[in-house]
Amino acid sequence: MIRLFRAAPVVLLCACAIAQQTGSNDSVPTFRSRVELVMVPVVVRDKNGHSVGDLRKEDFQLFDQGRPRDISRFSIEKSADRPVVSVGPSAGPGGSNSRERPATPPASIPTRFVAYVFDDVHAEAADLADARNAADKHIKETLRSTDRAAIFTTSGLGMLDFTSDLAKIHDALFALQPRSRQLGQTECPTMTYYQADLIQNKHDQAALDLATDEAMVCSDNPDRKTAMMQARAVAGRTLVTGDMETHTTLSLLRDLVRRLSAAPGQRSLILASPGFLITDDYRRDESELMERAIRANVIVSAVDARGLYVIFPGDDLSQRISASTALAKAEYQRASALATEGTLAELADATGGGFYHNNNDLVEGFRRVDARPEYIYILGFSPQDLKLDGKFHALRVTIRNSGRSDGYQLQVRRGYYAPKPADSVEQAKRDIREALLSRDELHDIPVDLETQVTKSHANSAALVVVARVDVRALHYQRVNGRNVDTLTIVAGVFDRDGRLINSAEKNIDMKLEDKILAMRAPSGIGFKAGFDLTPGKYVVRLVVRDSEGQMMAARNGAVDIP
Repeated sequence: MIRLFRAAPVVLLCACAIAQQTGSNDSVPTFRSRVELVMVPVVVRDKNGHSVGDLRKEDFQLFDQGRPRDISRFSIEKSADRPVVSVGPSAGPGGSNSRERPATPPASIPTRFVAYVFDDVHAEAADLADARNAADKHIKETLRSTDRAAIFTTSGLGMLDFTSDLAKIHDALFALQPRSRQLGQTECPTMTYYQADLIQNKHDQAALDLATDEAMVCSDNPDRKTAMMQARAVAGRTLVTGDMETHTTLSLLRDLVRRLSAAPGQRSLILASPGFLITDDYRRDESELMERAIRANVIVSAVDARGLYVIFPGDDLSQRISASTALAKAEYQRASALATEGTLAELADATGGGFYHNNNDLVEGFRRVDARPEYIYILGFSPQDLKLDGKFHALRVTIRNSGRSDGYQLQVRRGYYAPKPADSVEQAKRDIREALLSRDELHDIPVDLETQVTKSHANSAALVVVARVDVRALHYQRVNGRNVDTLTIVAGVFDRDGRLINSAEKNIDMKLEDKILAMRAPSGIGFKAGFDLTPGKYVVRLVVRDSEGQMMAARNGAVDIP
């Protein structure tokens, strides 16, 4: 009957006014498949680089694969902290029960979370040190009491969770060191992940011929057939290593977006990296990362850790090869650098973030990307004729010619992948979980939220989250003369640093006759979840979803236990 995400003393009660007509079980409701809403963040700047914030829905044109789409959702996000609403004052030994009311959150509740990710796998030692020093200076100058910063690495080593302790942040930064596996740079022939992908996945004969020419020189083997086999072997090993590192990097970023989605207020991820290549096999993972970040209001920005760099022919083991081969190899290296840099730009463009590159002033770089755009337009459309084939769809957004758009620069998501048929049960689980970890409030279903705190000992207290759901707005299915629907209700408690402490979930099956629905439904369905907590400041999150109409409600609150 009760499913807990983490073990703790939790009591879950259903005080239903229509209890005789309802039941509960552990199954997750099966939501009907639907066409997903494609979200497209757009940042518009004038010719001076200033953010433009006075455009309307009618000013935008959105194209999907060159076809115009109707913009069904439109909103403007302004750069401002999101307050957390207090839903229950702290209680003394006798406890309290307070109806929800807006209030300013305690000053110590964080309102801004920034995850700094250092690409210690792809960055060289000097570049990583420069990025570390710049970030350390930037964080010391800008971190506020309501900010939380975290240090993460693509290798997964030497990481620091969200904190406001500058000393811990400094120590974590100066413990960073490169973890590169060289990606074929010590092989014969030397090879980048980009060239290996061309040889192995795209069957590029020119790339293979270049590697073969170099293999004949570096191995002192005049036999071209043997050298070609050697080049293919190096390409295979380099590709395996590169695939593993790309998968690890994307997985880390995805997990961080999920982690940030549980944080209140502003959520940013800043990636300090020389860039990394995403091959065709990982484009869908990249698209899903972007989609998750957009829906969670997580802005991803990037600083190119290389600063201003130039690639010269013959600056590696190729000094023994001919000038023409060295020039050709340098061209592949330039193409590789552009492709890896392009990944950083794609992530920033897709989420409304900034991308700082071709400049050695990395302190300024961190300052710029940490400054969120003043305005971000969110365009949404539902491609009703979309085939569930998993193919890429290019997006384009323009401003209608109104005389004001001259010189406008648009930062736009470049595309998305059509979904493939998904398991509705798994999709339901994912939607509910993501809603719990988000901080966005939803009001499809009217929900009344209260908290009760009873403190019996100095170091412990009981928090009870009380909710009442108005079921009149639900879309029921008629089955044998009854109104059928299933509610999933989840309550979660997060600590002051945004970490999920505990959560509880309950499913309520409703099979209501018309007269019962008319008489009893106005009083709603009650829900209680109890949590044992120590003194501190907490954020409460309540999520409600129904199976038939796929409607959702989500509410936030802050609780202070002295």
